[in-house]
Amino acid sequence: MRRAVFLDRDGVLIRTHVRDGRPYAITAGEPVEIIDGVAEACTRLKQLGFVLVMATNQPDVANGLTPRRFVEETNAMLAATLALDGVEVCFHTDADNCDCRKPKPGLLRAAAQKLDIDLAQSFMVGDRWRDIEAGQRAGCRTILIDYHYTGEKSVSPDYAASSLHAALDWILSAAMMPQAKPAEPR
Repeated sequence: MRRAVFLDRDGVLIRTHVRDGRPYAITAGEPVEIIDGVAEACTRLKQLGFVLVMATNQPDVANGLTPRRFVEETNAMLAATLALDGVEVCFHTDADNCDCRKPKPGLLRAAAQKLDIDLAQSFMVGDRWRDIEAGQRAGCRTILIDYHYTGEKSVSPDYAASSLHAALDWILSAAMMPQAKPAEPR
């Protein structure tokens, strides 16, 4: 089995809009801006043998705020540019109560099954509590890219950093230590 780094899209890989202390995904017609240092971090992780999987909630599609085609084109561009091994997307809202919407771990588990990933030796990197909880529920170590959003639920990630690039050294050192905590039961 392989180890992976699961990456949230908005706020981890690409810039997001922050209004009144809350993050908002980009919408159709807006430029997609990869955050400084992300490409270099992804390249380094790939060189060290990590599988890279983007795992993203995109409820704006279900809410009618963003066309699905825009999300899919954006994700395909990111997968090609950053050499991602997989892309898992949830287009649902909380009301759908699906298994794939973070904080549930469905996206991570689906990728693990498809790509032969050992979740206990993997990492989830996100900028919101939903990402961290999904990673914890899947049995991964978690890294919060902390932008100090308002209204965020309190989470306890394994590590907090200002960017994916800033978290790189911690991921590399933590990867050398075996993961002790098991995945939470569903």
